[in-house]
Amino acid sequence: MRTALVLFLALSAAAATHAQTVRLKDLARVSAQRENALVGYGVVTGLSGSGDTARSKATRVTLSNLLNRFDLNIASDDVASRNVAVVMVTASLPAYARPGDHVDVSVSSVGDARSLEGGTLLMAPLKGADGRVYVLAQGALTVGGYRHDAQGNQVQKNHPTAGLVSGGGTVEVALTEEPDAQPLLSLVLNSADFGTAGRMADRINESFGTELAEVRDAGAIDVQVPQSYRTRVPTFVRQVEALSVEPDHHARVVINERTGTLVAGGDVRISPVAVVVGETKVTVTAETAVSQPMLLRAPGPGVRTEVYTNSQLRVQEPVAPKFVPAGPTRVTDLVQLLAKGKTPPRDMISILQAIKAAGALHAELIVQ
Repeated sequence: MRTALVLFLALSAAAATHAQTVRLKDLARVSAQRENALVGYGVVTGLSGSGDTARSKATRVTLSNLLNRFDLNIASDDVASRNVAVVMVTASLPAYARPGDHVDVSVSSVGDARSLEGGTLLMAPLKGADGRVYVLAQGALTVGGYRHDAQGNQVQKNHPTAGLVSGGGTVEVALTEEPDAQPLLSLVLNSADFGTAGRMADRINESFGTELAEVRDAGAIDVQVPQSYRTRVPTFVRQVEALSVEPDHHARVVINERTGTLVAGGDVRISPVAVVVGETKVTVTAETAVSQPMLLRAPGPGVRTEVYTNSQLRVQEPVAPKFVPAGPTRVTDLVQLLAKGKTPPRDMISILQAIKAAGALHAELIVQ
């Protein structure tokens, strides 16, 4: 808890004293620069008895069809291998991928396999939303866990039914590229904000000395490509992405009640407010003892050992509650005052929630 508080004060002080500029490349992207999701269906082989059971009809049918392609006619009802598992295969195709490039492939079991550890993914085509095959995936799986069963005992770490084939996907078809000579580019902001979009447009216009950029809305900027760059659009994009602006941040306070962590910007403001912090501690103690009859040669039928419990309740109230004056106007100032009074971080979280309920905290309060 104390470490979280020190980290909060350090980050808040840094945010309050340093207004750093950020590259446009880190704030926005060209609309064409997006990844595309791919999905496919495949088979993992080489499992050591931890694959799908005979109850999985999909596995039996898939393996039968696979062997038929190699001129081995085996009915699905005759398949009873535990070294095979059917899986779903997913990947992301980068915007400017070329045929022959390699991408990482994620594999997850869809049957009742216990583990994919040590398995190998057979060639699986990955399709896009248009139904076209863009990537072929194959290779040995890397599983970040394990599961072992023996005589009713089980030891498991993480999720052994999901794995990764690093670089196991080979790009077969490239995405359709935009023409080189294009008169207009669209920059899409990572976090929509009118203030940041306006500053970015002003910075682009200032850098090129003409009105090229115009704010379309809070999440996008339209940029006219100068005539001299119409055939050199990548060069123009590189120069635009290298420009720096100071983004406009949202006033937010993020609270994680599970860990007692509180993070806020150094410029988050609060109205003058008085805070009274009182602590009442209630302690319940229980002591268990045994009553044992002593020095009895022939105890009667009603005499026996008895276990009893003594409970005690204590209530401790503070001599005087803590009082925080109405002086601080920033969250950092308030937290520093509370820290001097040795207020625990969880109590600080409750105080900020109460200030927000009173309408004195001028920021969005996010509780995780």
